[in-house]
Amino acid sequence: MLQTIRNSLISSLSVILCLFTLLEVNFPRLQPQSELALFVMLGLILCFLLFPSSKKYEQSKVDRLVSASLALGSIVTCLYVVITTEPVFRDWFPTLWPYAKSLGDRAGIENRVDIFIGVIGLLLVIEATRRAIGWAVPILASIFLFHTYYCFLAAQGIVNPLPMWLLPHAGQGFGYMVSTTFAQSLGVFGPAASVMMKYVFLFVVFGAFLEMSGATKFIISFAEKLFGKTPGGPAKVSVLGSGLMGSLSGSAVANAVTTGAFTIPMMRNSGFKKHVAAGITAAAAAGGALVPPVMGAGAYMMLELVQPRVTFLQVARSALIPAILYYLSIFLIVHFYAGRIGTKLEGEKKDPAPISRFQGLVFFSALTTLIIILILGFTPFKAVSGSLVVILIFSIIGKGKTDNGRARQWALGIFFLGLVFHQTFLSVMPAESSFRLYVESYINSCLVGVLVLIMFGLAHSKLRKMFTDVFIKAAKNGVPLIAASACVGIIIGVVQATGIASDFSSIIKDVVESNLFLALLGIMICSIILGMGVPSVVCYLLMATLMGSLLHEMGVQPLAAHLFIFYFGMMSMVTPPVALAAYASASIAGAKVMKTAVASFCFTLVGFTLPFMFVYRPELLLLEPRDTSTVALNRATTNMPLDFTSNASLFELFVGLGSAVLGIVAISSAIAGYFKGSLTRSYRLVLFICGITLLLPYLPFNNIDIAPYVNLVGGLIFMGFWIYRAYERGLVEKEI
Repeated sequence: MLQTIRNSLISSLSVILCLFTLLEVNFPRLQPQSELALFVMLGLILCFLLFPSSKKYEQSKVDRLVSASLALGSIVTCLYVVITTEPVFRDWFPTLWPYAKSLGDRAGIENRVDIFIGVIGLLLVIEATRRAIGWAVPILASIFLFHTYYCFLAAQGIVNPLPMWLLPHAGQGFGYMVSTTFAQSLGVFGPAASVMMKYVFLFVVFGAFLEMSGATKFIISFAEKLFGKTPGGPAKVSVLGSGLMGSLSGSAVANAVTTGAFTIPMMRNSGFKKHVAAGITAAAAAGGALVPPVMGAGAYMMLELVQPRVTFLQVARSALIPAILYYLSIFLIVHFYAGRIGTKLEGEKKDPAPISRFQGLVFFSALTTLIIILILGFTPFKAVSGSLVVILIFSIIGKGKTDNGRARQWALGIFFLGLVFHQTFLSVMPAESSFRLYVESYINSCLVGVLVLIMFGLAHSKLRKMFTDVFIKAAKNGVPLIAASACVGIIIGVVQATGIASDFSSIIKDVVESNLFLALLGIMICSIILGMGVPSVVCYLLMATLMGSLLHEMGVQPLAAHLFIFYFGMMSMVTPPVALAAYASASIAGAKVMKTAVASFCFTLVGFTLPFMFVYRPELLLLEPRDTSTVALNRATTNMPLDFTSNASLFELFVGLGSAVLGIVAISSAIAGYFKGSLTRSYRLVLFICGITLLLPYLPFNNIDIAPYVNLVGGLIFMGFWIYRAYERGLVEKEI
């Protein structure tokens, strides 16, 4: 009985969470803090219902009772924020709390009830995050809270002050600390939760509907058709499938779960070990956040953080070549690795599954719709909402989604009825209309039609399960991210209120002085450490807040600097000891988590060199080449604005791209130990050195960058090795 009630609550709340997000993002009616409070509240409730306090007590009645109590506490604390924020409740305040103002009107002068609710809310957020993604983020948030309060006590002379390397500051008193991190708009209900609601969770819902439509099967079938009968074919299918899936999802964990369910069994049947198959899946899935047009949510944060401002199309254009190089590196390692271990061809056992034209139509229609709406200048969440309309309509039309053809017909009729009604009676067009405004009007009307269709589907007995399953899947994938974003909001609140970011940046700058490479290396290490157990968007948000201005001051293009930070936030998903994408794929393969994480790290090893390349060679981002002259360095140190509006020439792009591709081939073969046959250690060392010389982006000597000459030497050595191996291989075959 209790289990039935619990399952019903999960289903109902999943539907409410998804519908609320779709409605509020596209047709906002609440105050920003109120909508985020409701969004986080639904996420926390589901988190406590879905995740037990520990695996040991998963079926315990006591644990269920505790979880229910915590869920109830989440309702109370979050609704308190809504009631004390929304103007509609303002007349209620004298009745509830005499002489109280709304929460927004008493920032910094919160009463005891506010502080009490805030403390409970913070504890609930930390506990929910611990249940969902582990201890890393809760411990980090707790350290920041303790640090700021300790600094406050030190400023009062109560405790000894911290040494300079621990970044002492004025700190925050207990009440002000709680207010900053929970009651006001910098913390739990701040930027991280906002990005999670407007971008990340919306794309999670989008991915769930995409899978329901059958587009995922098309991706796998298409990739299998191309590579299914080549050595290591199933692994190559996983790489290409994850890249295509990443272009529409942008979530590493969702990508790993979606493609891994198909490709991991294929890899196991063709001779790959469990942890290797899971590692390949995780490595390929992690790159999805870098693949245009969707990319990860960090790309949308760049629209707010990069100065001077950039458009989403500029971000997507700059990310294109790094994404291609990333997947090329994994593909080549897989290819060489399969050659070394001699995997059997899965394609020899059975022919690839036939490609469904209808599923292909769904995939390309969704992708095309997404790109067109973005090109027209609409926001990413409007683009994904419009693409969601296309997917849902095709899902209703498609055969096999329901046995009841009449229900499908009714659903389509309801959709068009809602669309026409909104366009006729509720859509208001300004006097001076433009093409863009007409498009926006019809997108909104289509969204209304889809929402009416969804309500009809949930009410209809033949369609209810299809819609409910999609929303439950989306909620289960998104709830850990909601909890994590709320917990990271605690850190961001402390950082923003105390100015610790500028202190941290200054210390790093003092350590590295004017050495850009050391600065990049330090940011890489910090991103990977910070990214342990943290979603990539959260890692990017924290590092961009802490270190965003440092690279710009050292003469790096702003977009290149932010993409560097974003890239290593993405790589944290496959970096041991905490690698969320590896955890997800390991659960599917039944492999050991740590072995999977190490394997995923090895398959992405070449990818760790790419961000350094595009910082020193911005032509790989289709930006102006980096100016290393004295004038440029002087402008950087004096904080003068740099001109990065020009694009790279074709020659500069060709040189940079050519050396990158050859370097990736060399290092990939060295890592896998195979190049036209198995390699000895000495051969692998030669290839590794060739790869380093080819990928070396910048090497100053007497104020001259000699990296191009080193690249040329490395390229000649590699081509010589290639010819030698071909000749040696020919002699071996003749002897055989």
